This record gives sequence, structure tokens and C-alpha cells, in this order.
Amino acid sequence: MDCIPTPPVMPRWPRPSTADTFCEGRIMNPGTTPGATRRTVLAGAAVLGAAAALPITLTAAPAHAAAGNSVVDDAASLRTRWHTLLTGGPGLDLTDPQIAAAVARIGKAATTSAKGLDPTRTDGLFPDLTSTTLSNHVTTSFKRLATVATAWAVPGTPQYGDTALRDLLLAGIDWMLTHRYGPGHTRFDNDWDWEIGSALALNDASVLLYDALGTERLGRINTAVRHYTPDPNLWRADRQIATGANRVWISTVVAVNAVLSDNGDDLARVRDALSDVEGSGANSVLAFNDAGATAEGTGEGFYSDGSFLQHYKHPYNGGYGKELLNNLSRLLNLLAGTAWTVTDPDLDNVRSWVDDGFDPLLARGDVMASVCGREIARPSKQGHVSAQTVIEAVVRLIPSFPGETADRFTALVKQWIAEDTYRDFLAVTDLASLVAARQVIASPVPARGPLVAHKQHPRMDKAAHHRPSFVLGISAYSSRIYNYESIQNENLHAWHLSDGMVLLHTDDLGHYSEDYWPTIDPTRLPGTTVIAGRPADAAGQRTTSTADWAGGTALPGTTLGAYGMELRAYGSSLHGLKSWFCLDDVIACVGSGITSDAGTAETVVENRKLRDPKAALLVNGKAAPTDAGWSAELDQVRWLHVAGTGGYVFPEPATLHGLREDRTATWREINLKYGTDTPVTRPYLTLWQDHGTAPSGAGYFWLQAPAASAERTKQWSSAPPVKLIARSTAVHAVRRCADGLVAANFWTAGTAQNLASDGPASVLVRPDGKTVKVSLSDPTQLRSSVVLDLAQRGLTVVSADPGVSAAPTGNGIRITAETAERHGATLNLTLKRS
Repeated sequence: MDCIPTPPVMPRWPRPSTADTFCEGRIMNPGTTPGATRRTVLAGAAVLGAAAALPITLTAAPAHAAAGNSVVDDAASLRTRWHTLLTGGPGLDLTDPQIAAAVARIGKAATTSAKGLDPTRTDGLFPDLTSTTLSNHVTTSFKRLATVATAWAVPGTPQYGDTALRDLLLAGIDWMLTHRYGPGHTRFDNDWDWEIGSALALNDASVLLYDALGTERLGRINTAVRHYTPDPNLWRADRQIATGANRVWISTVVAVNAVLSDNGDDLARVRDALSDVEGSGANSVLAFNDAGATAEGTGEGFYSDGSFLQHYKHPYNGGYGKELLNNLSRLLNLLAGTAWTVTDPDLDNVRSWVDDGFDPLLARGDVMASVCGREIARPSKQGHVSAQTVIEAVVRLIPSFPGETADRFTALVKQWIAEDTYRDFLAVTDLASLVAARQVIASPVPARGPLVAHKQHPRMDKAAHHRPSFVLGISAYSSRIYNYESIQNENLHAWHLSDGMVLLHTDDLGHYSEDYWPTIDPTRLPGTTVIAGRPADAAGQRTTSTADWAGGTALPGTTLGAYGMELRAYGSSLHGLKSWFCLDDVIACVGSGITSDAGTAETVVENRKLRDPKAALLVNGKAAPTDAGWSAELDQVRWLHVAGTGGYVFPEPATLHGLREDRTATWREINLKYGTDTPVTRPYLTLWQDHGTAPSGAGYFWLQAPAASAERTKQWSSAPPVKLIARSTAVHAVRRCADGLVAANFWTAGTAQNLASDGPASVLVRPDGKTVKVSLSDPTQLRSSVVLDLAQRGLTVVSADPGVSAAPTGNGIRITAETAERHGATLNLTLKRS
């Protein structure tokens, strides 16, 4: 039975009636009303948001509201709530070592930020931030003020309550409003700094200093912020529709400004903007982009497989995605238990964001670089900083999802914090997150344990393979997804980030930190097939491939997956077919059809930043020299082992090239905007296969065994656990010896032993006792159906996903899968042997 709400009258700070209709303790979705449109559903949800009633609390209450209590409906309470997010709130135990350390960090950061602060200057508030052409100087000035204001507001810091410092901060704000920021100033450079970066920091400083601001100054602040950011639905000088993370950032600016200006109407607009009520939901940040009205939007945001895209087609879970999650968690905290509680039923999708969009992309505290965009080129984002943001967001979300989801998130957070022994979360997070995280850790809910899974994200051409001793990520691109992003003079050398890059995470948790990205040879990223040479800075950025084939299939509940891509390189005629068959602890790497009209083609087996510069390299059991500068052509290689990394088996003996080198670079080389000029040097070992100049139809085949011992690698070289059964321009296929599993990527119609496909497909066939399990997909995402013939008699169907059917043939069984609108997702079938 539908529950029909009684819309309340909305005063400036509305006081909802507790007589509105609720069912089973939760606000019911008015969208179940027959004939409702997306707009009426969201408008109804907005009305219900106004009717929500929750206890007044300074920590987040459930986003799914229950009726019967009073609501937070005054600006002072909401300012206190935001103040608590910034400072940790009242009652901190300053004798607690972790609290004391966090307070000391705040004080130290403020001391650094206050250096040079001088409101008597005319060229800039800080001597190193005087530019009137670089907008990040404006944002950084406000951020420094906010950092100092935080210390002024936190008991126990050297700056706490200092009246002279307070007056200096107020003078600093006045200087910025007079000389840089507000209606009388013309914006320059990057809109983000004016509408988001500066506004967020100024809002925070204003909440912290609220009682000292005075009416006139507060009015100037609110006017300045609203001048740049008046509407949670729009941004940029030309008033474009805000999407994805930008919409949540903009909404956060408007929300905190509304609290400062005592404007309940703007809080209602913020709540509605998250669901894009004005746009009938087309750019809702809560709805999946491949469902409902959002399919008509820009495509920026989360997808049901966990993918996140920003700037149209860039994979960005670890960049904009984490910022969306972070700021949404702060907004939910601010609005919970108020007349503006978010009640859009699509809020439930946040559960999937965490489970599918973040958990598989975290590797013991590191977020896979393939989904971090240009942030990998910022020195401030190395060292597991991105994962810290994810953890803080999920900690904030736990109170919003009581019950089973809260327990699951608790188990995740406890696991994420415990398994990252490189960066101690509790020693680096903010005060409010520290207090909340310690409560989570003290919970009786046990940690989840290490993730063991194979996860593919077909909506962004990425795969993640988690085993107990390693994590491996694969980065591809296609006609649907951009290769890499380099804007604002950032990420200048990421040319091959999606040309089949393979990132291996082992117990060396700092491998992709400690200056990896400026010092790695960007022309030889591990796993990639490339034309040797160095392109121009940012060459080819924001480019889609001319190839459609990128993706794979995965067998549910296992760590078995087939993945591949048709490589058509930017800037050259190079093309080829690349497969990774992830079979538990072994990854079979297959390449064929590698062809180019000119240039030397290479496939990079490994390029490892060495934790130990003298890490042993064994070639067929013989130790190679460990001196920097060593290079050699390695003939008839049957197996390799790199200490601390793992083994590589070449069932077809190959000729490889090896190089040890100390590589020196600066962050400025890859990031003119945020890079530094200090040279850094790191040791590397690079191994690659040379396909020759202008190759035609070249290929490769090796087995990668991450974390395997040298002895195990040697054993597998004598008896490879996986055998190649097809490598052509029609199909790649391997068979696992232990159980007969077949994994195949069909580039066109073709046959691999007893398995045939009528066209492009990715397939796994696994005998399992008396059953045979089949998983398949269309990695081109263009086919209406895939037809497989399995030449094995006596098979009948036990179960099948919707759209999958099977019928006997003369020598086996024909499987037909309807793949239209599946967007590369895996379909499954279980067969029984007679």
C-alpha cells in the first residue's frame, strides 16, 4: 500500500509536522504511485525530506528517517554540527595520546600556514601567493586561513583562543574580500577555484570564526560566496549544469553558506540538487548513470557496476569519485535529522558505491592509479592519501545506514585501517574522523578480512584481481572510454596509462608512493605494448580508441576472470590484441597481431621500482648482475624471478631485454601546476620483449606468478600450470591443467579446441564435478547476442541467467546469450553432465 504524505507549509526554517504519513518506521518512496514521473518522484521525496523527524544530534543520524521526535531547525545547531566536523567537537580528552597527537598536528599545520600572513601587503596576503593569473593562489590563501582558524578553534593547540591571531585572521579575510574575492573582482584561470575551492575554505573559516565575524563582515562573506556559487545545480561562469563530484562540491558550498546566512530555502535546494529535481533526475548524483532518467544526462557519476566517470569519459573513482563520496558524507551528516534530510530512495545506491566502486579498487591502503586520473601526478596525493579520504567518508556514512549496511561498512573500515601498515590512518586523519574511527574500531563487529575476488568494471574498462598475497589491476580503454587526462598542465606523461598497463600490488605497500610517478619510465609502463619513443607532453590526452573490444568475463564467487583489449595506439599505426587470463595465482598474458608500419614495438613484462636496489633477478636460475646501469639481451628465457615481486614463466622461450637503472626526475616534469623542483632518484628494474621494427603479426605468451617463490617459478617452468591452446587474430585461449578450465577471448568468430563463438566474446568454461559452469560477455558492448558452441555431449541446463538459453546440437550444446544493453556484463550458465 502506498503512503501519501501531507505536504507541509515550508517557512524559512520549516518545522515539519509529526502527523505526516510513514510506513514501518521509514519514509516511503512516493515514486511507487502509479504514473509518477521521475520529476514527481523526486519532488515527492523532497516533500518527505521536509517532513522527516529525527532527534537533535551533533553526529549523523540515519538518512532513512523515523518519525516521532523533534528536528534540528535552527542555523546555530547546524553551524555547531559543521564546527564539529572541522574540530572534533567539545569534550576531547587532551590526555589521550592519539587525540593529543592529532591536536599537535593541527597546531603544527597552522604554524606552517600562518608563515608570511600579512594583511598590510598590497600584492598578496602571503608573499608566495601573489599571482593575479593563477586562481589556485586564491584558493590556497583561503585554505591557509581555514587551517589557522581550525587551530584557533581547537582546544590544546598553541593557537587556541588567541585574540591577536583571531584579529589577524579577520584582517586576512577582509584583505581577500577587498583585493581578490567577491562581486567587485573578475575571476581568472580555473572556475573550480572561485566556485568551489575558495568558497569551501572561506565557508569553513567563517564557521570557525562565526562569533567574531560581526554582521557586516558576515554579510560580505555570504555575498562573495553567493556571487560565485549561487545555485547548487549550476556552475562555471557560463552557468553549465553541474554534474558528478562538481555538483556535490557546489551543493556543499551552498549548504554551508545557507547555514551561515540562515537560509532554509537554500538547504531545500541543496537536498533537491543531489537528486537533480530541476532536471527531472537526469544529473542526479545518487542515481546510477545507467538506470532511469540519468541515462539521459552527461554520464558523469557512478554506474551500477561500480564504475565512476567524470569529465565525460575518464575513470575517476580514486579522484573525483572519492571527493563526491567524501563531500556527500559531510552533507548527509549536516542535513540528517533536519527538515532537509535526504530521502531520495536512490540514496541506497551509496551501499553499492562502497562495495563495488571503492573496495575492489583499494589495495592495502592504495587506490589503483588507473582510476585516479591526473591526481597521480600530484606529490600531495601519494602515500595512500586517497584511501584516507575514502575511509573518512565511509566512517561518516555508517550512522546514515543503520543495521546490516552499518555492520558491513564497519567491517570494511576496520579491515582497511588494519591492513594498511604503510600509513597509519589514526595518525594522519582529522580529529572528527579520529574520534569516529576509534568508535568503529571498538565495535564488536569483526574486520571483514582481506578481499579475495576478481572484479571487472566494464563501464570504465578496468579490472582488479585480488588474491591473498597480491592485488593486480589492469587498465584498458576503448571507443567508450578516454585513455588518460592531462589538463591544467598536470599528468603530462601518462601517455600509456591505458595501453594495457598492469599494476601489481605486493607487500611492498609503498611501491606506487615515494615518487613512483615522476621517476618511472613513462614510455615503458608494465604490461603495455608501445612504440618506443617519447611523445610530447600531454600528447593524445582525452582520446578514445577506434576499437570497441575491451572487457572480459568473470566466474562469480571465484578469482577466475578473462580480460582483454584490442589495442589501437594513439599517434602511430600500432595495433594488437592483448589478453590477461586471471586464474587464481597465475595470470596468463597473451598477445597477437602486433603490427605497425614504423617504429620499434615493445611489450613490457615488468618495470618495478625496487624496494631493495640489489633485489635479485634470476634468469633461468642464474643471478643477473645487481649493479645500477646493468643492461643485457636475455636469450632463451624460460623463467625469471624478481625478489620481492614474483615469477614469470615463458612456456615458449623468449628473448627479453633487461635494464637496471637509477632514474632521477622532478615532480615538475609531470605537473607544472603542483609539481616541485627537487630532484628525486629511485632504482628500477625493467624487462621487456622487443618485437622489432615495423613488426607484422608479432605476439607473446608468458605466465605471471605474483609473489611466487623462485623455487615455485622454476617448477612451473618445467610443468606450466596453464597451457596456450589458441593465439591468433581470431581468438586467444588457455587451458588450466589442474581442472581443464578454458578461458578464451574471441576477437571475431573462431574456434579454440571444443569451444566456438559466432563473433566477439569473452568466455570461461569450468568443469566442476558433475557440472560445467559457463560465464560469457560481449566486450564490444555492441552485439545483440552471443552464440557459443561447446562440443561436449550429454550436457543439460541446471540454471541460467535471464536471457541465456541452451539447446543440444549434433556434437554438444549451443548456448545463446542476449547481450543487448548488458554493457559488457557477465552472463552465467550452469550445465550438468549426464
